[in-house]
Amino acid sequence: MPSLKRKTETESEAPLKKQRPSQALRPAVSILKDEEPAFPRGGASVLTPLEHKQIQIRAKQDVLFEQSTGKKARIYDSEDEENEDEEHFEEVPGKHKAKRNLKTSGKRHQASNTTQETGVKIEGLSYKRLVHGSMVLGQVVQINRYDIALTLPNNLTGYIPITSISDKVTEAVEAIAAADDASSNGEGDSDSTHELNLTSIVAVGQYLRAYVSSTNNSTGSGAKGRKHVELSINPKQANFGLKRTDLVVNSMVQAVVASVEDHGVIMSLGLEDTTIRGFMSSKEIGDIRKHADLKEGAVYLCVVTGLSSNGNIVKLSANPERIGNVKKSNFLIDAPNVDCFLPGTAVEFLITEITTLGLAGKVMGLLDVTADVIHSGAAASGKLLEKKYSVGTKIKGRILCTFPAYEEKKLGISLLDHIMDFTPLSSRSNDKHVSPSTALPMSSVVDHARVARVVPGFGVFVDLGVKGIRGFVHISHLSDRKVETISDTTGPYKVGTVHRARILNYNSVDGLFLASFEQSILELPFLRLEDVKVGQIVKGQVSKLIVNAAGIGGVLVGVTENISGLVPEMHLADVHLQHPEKKFREGVSVTARVLSIDLERRLMRMTLKKSLVNSDVTVWSSYQELAVGMQAPGTLISILPTGAVVQFYGNVRGFLPVSQMSESYIKDPKLHFRIGQVVNVNITSIDAAENRMTVSCRDPISFGVLQQKELADLKPGAKVDGTVSEKTADEIIVELDDSGLRAYLPFEHLVDGSAAKCLASAKKVRVGQGLQNLMIMSKDETKRIIRLTNKPSLIRAHQSGRLPASFEELIVGEEVFGFVKNIIATGIFVQFAGDLTGFLPAKYLGDDVSGPPDFGMRKHQSISARVQSIHHSQNRFSLTQKPVSENDVVKNSKSAAGLQLQDRALSNPFDGVSVSLDDFSLGKLTKVKIVSVKETQMNVQLADGIQGRIDVSQVFDSWEDIKDRKHPLKSFNTKQILSARVLGVHDSRNHRFLPITHSNKAPVFELSVKPADQTEAELDILTLEKVQQSSSWLVFVNNIADDCLWVNLSPNVRGRIRIMDVSDDVSLLDDLASNFPIGSALRARVLHVDPANNRLDLSARSGASSAIMTLKDLSIGMVLPGRVTKVTERYIMVQLSEQLSAPVHLVDMVDDYDIANSTIYQKNQTVRVCVSDIDLPNKKTTLSTRPSKVLSSSLPVKDPEITSVAQLKVNDIVRGFIKNVADNGVFVTLSSNVTAYVRVTDLSDSFIKDWKSDFQVDQLVTGKIITVDPLLHHIQMSLKQSVLSKDYRPPLTYTDVVVGQIITGKIRKVEDFGVFIVVDNSANVSGLCHRSEMAEERVDNVQGLYEEGDAVKAKVLKVDLDKRRISFGLKASYFAMEDADSDSDAGDNNNSGGILVVDNSDDGSEESETRTMQTDLRHVGDMQYNSALTESREFGVDIEMGIPTPEKEQPTQGLDTSGFDWSGGMTDTNQKGIQSDTDGELQPQKKKRRKAEFKIDKTGDLDTNGPQSVADFERLLLGQPNSSFLWLSYMAFELQLSEVSKARGIAERAIRTINQGQDTDSELLNVWVAYLNLENTYGTDETVEEIFKRACEYNDPEEMHSRLASIYIQSGKNEKAETLLQAMVKKFSQDPKVWLNHATFLFDTVAAPQRARDLLPRALQSLPKHHHVDLTSKFAQFEFRSVNGDAERGRTIFEGLLSTFPKRLDLWSVMLDLEIKAGGKDQVRRLFGRVTSSKLKAKKAKYFFKRWLEYEEKEGDAQSCEKVKARAAEYVRQQEDVDKS
Repeated sequence: MPSLKRKTETESEAPLKKQRPSQALRPAVSILKDEEPAFPRGGASVLTPLEHKQIQIRAKQDVLFEQSTGKKARIYDSEDEENEDEEHFEEVPGKHKAKRNLKTSGKRHQASNTTQETGVKIEGLSYKRLVHGSMVLGQVVQINRYDIALTLPNNLTGYIPITSISDKVTEAVEAIAAADDASSNGEGDSDSTHELNLTSIVAVGQYLRAYVSSTNNSTGSGAKGRKHVELSINPKQANFGLKRTDLVVNSMVQAVVASVEDHGVIMSLGLEDTTIRGFMSSKEIGDIRKHADLKEGAVYLCVVTGLSSNGNIVKLSANPERIGNVKKSNFLIDAPNVDCFLPGTAVEFLITEITTLGLAGKVMGLLDVTADVIHSGAAASGKLLEKKYSVGTKIKGRILCTFPAYEEKKLGISLLDHIMDFTPLSSRSNDKHVSPSTALPMSSVVDHARVARVVPGFGVFVDLGVKGIRGFVHISHLSDRKVETISDTTGPYKVGTVHRARILNYNSVDGLFLASFEQSILELPFLRLEDVKVGQIVKGQVSKLIVNAAGIGGVLVGVTENISGLVPEMHLADVHLQHPEKKFREGVSVTARVLSIDLERRLMRMTLKKSLVNSDVTVWSSYQELAVGMQAPGTLISILPTGAVVQFYGNVRGFLPVSQMSESYIKDPKLHFRIGQVVNVNITSIDAAENRMTVSCRDPISFGVLQQKELADLKPGAKVDGTVSEKTADEIIVELDDSGLRAYLPFEHLVDGSAAKCLASAKKVRVGQGLQNLMIMSKDETKRIIRLTNKPSLIRAHQSGRLPASFEELIVGEEVFGFVKNIIATGIFVQFAGDLTGFLPAKYLGDDVSGPPDFGMRKHQSISARVQSIHHSQNRFSLTQKPVSENDVVKNSKSAAGLQLQDRALSNPFDGVSVSLDDFSLGKLTKVKIVSVKETQMNVQLADGIQGRIDVSQVFDSWEDIKDRKHPLKSFNTKQILSARVLGVHDSRNHRFLPITHSNKAPVFELSVKPADQTEAELDILTLEKVQQSSSWLVFVNNIADDCLWVNLSPNVRGRIRIMDVSDDVSLLDDLASNFPIGSALRARVLHVDPANNRLDLSARSGASSAIMTLKDLSIGMVLPGRVTKVTERYIMVQLSEQLSAPVHLVDMVDDYDIANSTIYQKNQTVRVCVSDIDLPNKKTTLSTRPSKVLSSSLPVKDPEITSVAQLKVNDIVRGFIKNVADNGVFVTLSSNVTAYVRVTDLSDSFIKDWKSDFQVDQLVTGKIITVDPLLHHIQMSLKQSVLSKDYRPPLTYTDVVVGQIITGKIRKVEDFGVFIVVDNSANVSGLCHRSEMAEERVDNVQGLYEEGDAVKAKVLKVDLDKRRISFGLKASYFAMEDADSDSDAGDNNNSGGILVVDNSDDGSEESETRTMQTDLRHVGDMQYNSALTESREFGVDIEMGIPTPEKEQPTQGLDTSGFDWSGGMTDTNQKGIQSDTDGELQPQKKKRRKAEFKIDKTGDLDTNGPQSVADFERLLLGQPNSSFLWLSYMAFELQLSEVSKARGIAERAIRTINQGQDTDSELLNVWVAYLNLENTYGTDETVEEIFKRACEYNDPEEMHSRLASIYIQSGKNEKAETLLQAMVKKFSQDPKVWLNHATFLFDTVAAPQRARDLLPRALQSLPKHHHVDLTSKFAQFEFRSVNGDAERGRTIFEGLLSTFPKRLDLWSVMLDLEIKAGGKDQVRRLFGRVTSSKLKAKKAKYFFKRWLEYEEKEGDAQSCEKVKARAAEYVRQQEDVDKS
């Protein structure tokens, strides 16, 4: 607030000279307003001509009045006429003065001139009679921030500024303002007035005397100005005129608390004589405020109870009981002068006059007092004053006000009981005293208001149903029309009539309700700002646009004549308006919703956002009414790097963390959100007491009650499995398999080791990969964040109990494991499970670490330390890496326990007996309280600060006592009291316990709660020496190692159980952590005990199975469990016992060698094996994992086990694995002890030059036994196909080749003169194709046409058996006849030489390339044009294949869909000298004269057969150069001939040839798309990019991007397609189709629905508002239609759209179609019911009812159809009722 540097106006106007108060405070009468200048510029008058005329008329009337009466004329106020109706009455005894107006003023004054006033005028207080200097008694009704509202008599209200309360308060305000100015230094308004609370200065209901500082009309927005009365309660003004002699007993004085003393308070009276002080005893303060709560500057209206001897100390009392007890002479009887009679003083006066409207009297025979109709009690009682009082009697009253404007001093007085008693007026309701405003709230409507009394010309008093309190209706509020006169016997408002009334106000001083009969008032929705509720929808009109430096800052909306609301700029619309002044012109009607109401500032904020106004969600206006999970829209009012602040209604706000803004990662919220944006959120946490709330934008359905429960069930240290869903720059996001929750695994938590090792491990992780055995490190349920770790060191630490998760688990001196959370200059913060964090000071770091700043460490690095000290009060602990001595442990334990070295006394022992630490001796029986329950122990307390430990082995006596054997301690709870026995002291360094003699000052006791130990019998502590071999024990798992379980027999006896001895059920051994978790109970038998070496071996298996320990105990066929110790590609090594291991070879792993794979086994995996062979002399054995032997499987055995050579016979076909590849052959393993030999000549039917490269070790081969020698154990087999297959055909030889045959082969070698071809399936038969026989035209570059390895089809031209030479031909003309008679040729070839023509699908073949080309061109630009379809009908071309096809099947002519017709369209295949249409050159012919031949023009055949050659295409293009279809067919033709370069040239020609124009744009586009398709298939990435850039220059870039993306998708290049689509959404973000195409790709092609969903918020931020609904609808449809979508999510999106746009019937229709297709009948019926229940027009309703009926006829039954018809009939009936009404 601004600094207050000057005195207040009231202080400056206080008179300094002694004079009569009546004269000093009487104002000079003027019609000039205060704010008008005294001397206007130019000497002009500030009065209007009308005011000049009125002054002349009044002056003339005054002169006439003085001449006729001899008295001075009445002094007029400036606002006499406009406030005349506020007077309660204008009547003197026997005379009636009519209401004055301008038209009848002459008559009224004429009547006045004929009468004389004979007494004191009885009148009440009114606004026009309140002048500067008036004093009035008021009651505090409201305390605001900067002022106090005081209710005054006769329905007046005044306001006391904060600077007019007392000098103390003014000084405090000035000090605060000065401090603010000094601290802010111009940087802003620092609001510090909250430090001064006015409620500590005054109290509501308190009576005070007020001094009128000023009265004025404040110009408002309405037609009339509001009357404002400014008051002061400062004693300097409120006691003005009082002197030392005026302070007599029972006089009333206003005082301010100057200081608070022990037995009372010293008061300042504000008199000119500052030596006079007041004192008020603590007993005289009253019930308003206690003595201890009094503040300096507080103001009280007190009664003088006495004076000191010197008169300097005035004894005061503010007790209402004493002030109001006027019956015991507590009223002013004698006074030195009339100045003592100030408002608030109780007096006794003599009644001199009584009328129906009040009474008059005199105090002390000199001072006139009057009581109007209200304060005389006539209005409240209803009795006539003449019957209640009589002239000449004395009665008591309390002074209400002064009238300084009158020449003769006159006072207003009140006879009302509550004024006399100085207490608030109350009403009785149900035998209880309630305040009037509670009995009848403001703005309420009273249906039966009965007129009790009529005051003509003034108003009526009515009974409102509140006992003891009446209401008053002014004549101006009786009706909307003007009421001229009212009477108590006639007219509509006579006594006894009943009317509807509305309460306007309640005046606590008058004790009356102010009401109105006006119909317009009754119909108003609100009368006061208090009537408006937060969140309520209101209607109003724009009254004003607020303009600031930034433009339009908001809009003022008038709700009623007296109520307006502010709509801030951000709430004008859901989107930012560039020109809001165009939409919100003054007078425009709007519908708004109330955001907040500040009654103190009389400010109402509203919103015009449709998303908030049309929302049906419950209004969030109070924190107490909210709960976790509730959803509602809110407005962003602040965006921070860590989140955003969301404003709701009232003062309700919520914080939106950045992690909860979206399902996907958001780095900068300002890039995705804007201030003023409406977001739908749900509550994640709320603290109503602190007014704090956290919200989330995440879909609550995706994290419902089930997920919340699963998150709550997760505990730190639990093992989980998950799937990688996303990778960021430094962490992996994992979706947990069981719950679907999202968890975070930092890279540094993948492995232990260096940062480079962690990063390398992270690179190996792929999205979609499964991760097993991850451990939960911590969780945050409010933020739904789960942190994981895969560090082996942390996992082992948890298993051994050295990874604490809570403060109670810490023990001084115990070693703990964690990771570095943060590094500062003074040390390292180490984090453990459950976000438990300790501090490792730099001085306690290990000796091998480096110095600051990072001490050679990094965040998330694994670290171990010991607990140095524990501070229980602060929940803090420190760590150390230095060696901890016993003295340190004693010292820190003592500190942690809070004990002194000299004091061993106990505090609050739970057994109630022990008094000293020495009482806990060995064997002591005591009571303990459980602090925490772990897997292997319970931490307990014996007394305050005395800790204990109960090992799980010291809880149960027998196996039968354990209810839950996996979690034995689950039945115990924290704070449970147990009986225990002391065993010793726990040693945290070696996890043993010591005797009591080794105890220190603050030990951790080892206890037992076994029932058997709870006796006085002597304890028998178990030691390793007492454990006997073969004895049985109850043991508990303490740790899980790689090869064994460590178990506890007692706290200090530990043994191990090998994995193979854990259980007879081998299936349980694969997952020890789940089947035998830490803490689980087992029954074990001692196998071996060695006390000297502190070793104990046990077994949990049955006695018979545990006995097998050596090779002699094995037998063939025995099935045993084993542990895999080694895995190679050839075998696995299985350990059966510590002394015995054996291999399992590939031939012994499975019954089907096709699936034999040793790598499926993992080290330490438990398997079931069968002993297949035993060799005692060599101490060897062989094992088998064949299902037929281990599991007695009945499944067929494809590869039976071969146990000996005798089992094999000649001609047996067997399979085996190659054991060795030697120079003379191959050795094949048929079983573990049977090996076969294959000679080189038996490897293959054909000659293989480098045969070793075709065979490798462990390769599976099939062969036939050709020789068996049981004596020598020799087996020989053959791998030749001729030996194995009955249908074997020998390879082709030179003798089998015949001239004219068609063969297939591969290019063996390329020379300049030709190529050498090796015939397929031949005995290395090869020949030469000269370059003259390669093509119809001359071939100059053979290397450019063929490469080694190319597959070709050739014709045998010549065979020379002697020289073993063959000549081949590759010309197209050689294969014309073969194509025509392919069926017969195939039969001939099969029957003659054994020539096998390979399938056209062989890799590298010409036909394969052609087929690939045809498949790609099938989508050549997705031709969407009509001209191409027309031309395809003309030429018979299949436009999808991109190649010409005949309309009718013609096997010998033209092109068909199977490929190129090499005949070139010639029908005479035997004709010599064939002319090639390809090059047009004639082959050499013999020169001889021939007759002239007729050349037949076959151009007409093009219409029938289509183009068949290059010439045909060229002729057609001459006539149709702009036909893209013809160009594409030409390209396809060349591609069939493998002429890719020529196809490119044709594309370039087409681009240059086709004319640019509106009609040919689509033709040119088709060529570009085909060109892109060609390069995508045959070109490189660089050529595709080059063509694409050129295409974008000639065509619409967006169109070309879409076409290229389509090409990539169809060719399976999804990565390139995704890259292109991502670029499109950035470059063409304003087109909804781009976003939809990308979403379709993600939903359907790559099956990534979550990524597709993340596109929607990005799209909504980029696209204009009018696209939002349709786009959101399309995304919802994806959820229904895509196989990867979630229909329930789609329903949620549609529900949100329908709630916002319920009148969008197209949305209803789309959702109905989707639900009908989904097949959920109940869902469809429910949806039909909702849409037909909404407000629909008749036509639309008929449409939906018809659809519903059609659906029920198809899917429902007769009953369901009848229900639809009934609902339709009900709708029609309701419409008819509406039309009638």
